[in-house]
Amino acid sequence: MQQHFRLPYYFGCFLLIIAGFLSCKQAPKVKLSEAPVIPCPIETIDGESIFSLKDHAFIGYLNEQDSLRSTCQYLSDFLSGPTGYELPVKAVDGSGGKGGIVIQMSTNASLGNEGYELNISPEEVTISATTTAGAFYGIQTLRQLFPALIESSEVQEGPWILATGKIRDFPEYSYRGAMLDVARHFFDVEQVKKYIDFLAGYKLNVLHLHLTDDQGWRIEIKSWPKLTEHGGQTEVGGGEGGFYTQDQYKEIVDYAQARHIMIIPEIDMPSHTNAALASYAELNCDGKARELYSGTDVGFSTLCTDKEITYQFIDDVIRELASMTPGPYIHIGGDESHVTPLEDYIPFIERVEKIVVAHKKIMIGWDEIAHAKLDPSTIAQFWARRDNAILAVEQGCKVIMSPANRAYMDMKYDSTTSLGLHWAAYIEVDSAYLWDPSRFVDEISRKNILGVEAPLWSETITNMDDIEYLVFPRLPGYADIAWSANKHKGWASYKVRLGKQAPRFEAMNINYYKSKLVPWVQ
Repeated sequence: MQQHFRLPYYFGCFLLIIAGFLSCKQAPKVKLSEAPVIPCPIETIDGESIFSLKDHAFIGYLNEQDSLRSTCQYLSDFLSGPTGYELPVKAVDGSGGKGGIVIQMSTNASLGNEGYELNISPEEVTISATTTAGAFYGIQTLRQLFPALIESSEVQEGPWILATGKIRDFPEYSYRGAMLDVARHFFDVEQVKKYIDFLAGYKLNVLHLHLTDDQGWRIEIKSWPKLTEHGGQTEVGGGEGGFYTQDQYKEIVDYAQARHIMIIPEIDMPSHTNAALASYAELNCDGKARELYSGTDVGFSTLCTDKEITYQFIDDVIRELASMTPGPYIHIGGDESHVTPLEDYIPFIERVEKIVVAHKKIMIGWDEIAHAKLDPSTIAQFWARRDNAILAVEQGCKVIMSPANRAYMDMKYDSTTSLGLHWAAYIEVDSAYLWDPSRFVDEISRKNILGVEAPLWSETITNMDDIEYLVFPRLPGYADIAWSANKHKGWASYKVRLGKQAPRFEAMNINYYKSKLVPWVQ
């Protein structure tokens, strides 16, 4: 009789053990502070439980905050793909709702224009920010808290679990950028959009497009149509080139804006202009059109700085470009003008600056522009010579930090790397990360710096695999430098966070460089 009752007793214990095992499998002991988020948040407070995203979840915004609807839709679209959940977007009252993710506007001025607070409880997730940009950056942190398969383009099994707790975060620099050279090799609209998504995932907010160079002119200018008809048909190595129509350019701008990324277009001058000089003979001092060029030499071309037609040309180009570009900046290049005498170069830059200002834009130029007398509103981009950058600061100008020996993503990782160049340096992942913009040049302090930009020149790259190989894993490091406060930086901890990004890179099918300096998690 006693044995008759012991069987269900042991069977019940067995069921409890199995249930406990399954519960542990579904609810791993994780801490929010141990999540390998890049850029590193300012403050993280651990909770003691988990939040699990279920198929009945929703994405909500508070009533009367309709400006957040598109941000909520972005999150819904992103999460729906890998989870297979519908995740409807809807307005909710102040009490939120169990099982959902709610995005709301905050009055917390300490977050600034781009900061956010992320609260994760067992019942719901809340992202609070003073602007839609801040809410968007909160979403980018949230995606890195989910399992890596959240980055997949196909439905995955889950579970979709988050550790509970609170993150409070805001950026160090307001300008956090990357550049893409579409002139040496042309990349189409969809490729540029993919590049934009890479930037958005790490809270970068600027894409500098190098649109013109000796090898190709990539943006339609209706008042000078031969720039693209003739000058857009070549690229390095003799490929067919290409260009963006104005509608395509606007499509790129709109796509970037939806991800809180500002497009800064660059029309390089007076050098790096052979594509223009081949398209219009009158832009040359001798009145003879140049041959199209597909090599990689620099500094051999120049607009004729003495001709009025040159400045009419520049005014027309800047006018059309300014009308398509909602951001405040136009980049005019100004680098490597080796065949333009300094006595011609200086008045040229000063006159071009006036043209840019006349079209209600702020001029950016590579650090050589500091030889000219600049308006304090103009921005100098430090890439080569410290003396030039210091000269810009002495004129009251802000500086974008892009030192070629640290920030150029087209540099090889080491001597065995097949892609990239190495004239500035070999830039391994640690070298790309181990520099402080505010201490890189003694005479350039934090107050003088607008932000950080990592350029990618395209002499050696022709497709997205090439782009990914040179950009990853260096891009996340530049994002960490630009966003995170100094006290959170350090190679020892950063390389661990970076190594844990590997499953995300794999889920996104990114062709990344597997540096031996990083403890990659497989």
